[in-house]
Amino acid sequence: MAKSAKNIAPALPRRLIGYARVSTDDQIHDAQIDELRAAGCERIHQEHGSGASRTRPVLARVLKELSAGDVLVVVRLDRLARSVSHLLDVIENLEERGVHFRSLRDPIDTSTPQGMFSLQVLGAVAQLERALIAERTKSGMRAAKARGRLAGNPGLRERRPEAIRAAAAAKNRVYLDELITSAQTWLPTVKRLRPQHSWDNVVRILNRKGHDWTVERLRRAVHRLVREKLADSELLARSPRRPVDDRHMKLVAAIAIADPTLTLRDIAGQLDQMGERPVRGGRKWQPSSVKALMDEAFRFGLLRD
Repeated sequence: MAKSAKNIAPALPRRLIGYARVSTDDQIHDAQIDELRAAGCERIHQEHGSGASRTRPVLARVLKELSAGDVLVVVRLDRLARSVSHLLDVIENLEERGVHFRSLRDPIDTSTPQGMFSLQVLGAVAQLERALIAERTKSGMRAAKARGRLAGNPGLRERRPEAIRAAAAAKNRVYLDELITSAQTWLPTVKRLRPQHSWDNVVRILNRKGHDWTVERLRRAVHRLVREKLADSELLARSPRRPVDDRHMKLVAAIAIADPTLTLRDIAGQLDQMGERPVRGGRKWQPSSVKALMDEAFRFGLLRD
């Protein structure tokens, strides 16, 4: 039986969102803009900076704002990514969110089977590239060892200040690049929870979604994005003080009254055996958490010296 016309929802038109990276040496009105406009892009975002720059705040904002069904359009692949591996990371993240990608001058359009095939070929090329680099590195190290030379950077071995600064700068750029690439998978959650919730709670929620954060690493990452003006400084504000946990305070006081000889570690062990969830998160109660509750119990008069 044919379906009624009123029951068939019309397909929503795809939004074509253009991204152009204009070199600082180029004119402001780069030819990319004309090509993207001719391709039907309803919005075009421009980034000004060289291809070597790893900080691309406009691209980070565009990737974050894209939604399922959108198509990110660029004129050439090199306008979007610095390397094949970076390109594949970006496209994979977009595909997971239902966003397609199209390059006007390259055979890449992830909304078509042909485009997906071309993308798979690029993935194979990237894998081969990594394998060749690894093999060349190993061969170079073996050759250097055979000639009696030590592998690695001579400047770093000799602790030259300029070499140390260059290595630190390179490591810093790689770290920022990784943050910008991954931010769209975790930063929205941080923005939704901070600063109303503690860093402990934010980390717990993120890790339930498959991430692997610690409080220290997450705070460092957010600090860096704020410094690069890619996140609001409000995220770093102090979270409100948590109210006193009356139930746990009374429970700890009762255990201490029942057996005054118990140490903080003993009480923590009893709470673990009772299946009580730690106040500060984690799997086991810590003596410091027990002491904080006992201090509150003394303050409220439930315990006396």
